[in-house]
Amino acid sequence: MKKEMVEWIKTIVISVLIALFITTFIARPTLVKQHSMYPTLEPNNYLILNKVSYRFHKPERGDIVVFKTSLKTSEGTSKNLIKRVIAVEGDKIVIENGKVYVNGKELNEDYIKGNTTPGDNNLVVPENNVFVMGDNRPGSFDSRDMGTIEIDKIEGKAFLRLFPFNKIGIIN
Repeated sequence: MKKEMVEWIKTIVISVLIALFITTFIARPTLVKQHSMYPTLEPNNYLILNKVSYRFHKPERGDIVVFKTSLKTSEGTSKNLIKRVIAVEGDKIVIENGKVYVNGKELNEDYIKGNTTPGDNNLVVPENNVFVMGDNRPGSFDSRDMGTIEIDKIEGKAFLRLFPFNKIGIIN
């Protein structure tokens, strides 16, 4: 009986250590809380973030990323946001007349809510930064409001949706 109990304890401890290692260095769960990425993501979507990919390469246009901000939650903790990378370092982004242009080419954004993007921007994305926007353009606080995001503030890339169950799968 005692030997079996020791085996159970060892198994539990090893499992906890593996889980801690994975969530610290490889992947992390996150819950979508707002509508800023609708229709791609909705509130209460449960996602897994890939924390490793940006150690080997920089974010790319179209990636959906979670990043740290200086914003605070109602509890006073730092708030993370989830947005889509629209432009990367060196890209020239122009938003005018409801359309988004990157390096002079209009983006085909069939994933956004509606068919226009409010705001006016004209900038070149600085080194080690990205320009992000939510897919729900009228209802998103993003780089149009807070400027570009430093790559080292990115927590990870959203790559897997686990909930709701009817939408389980890889996030493109």
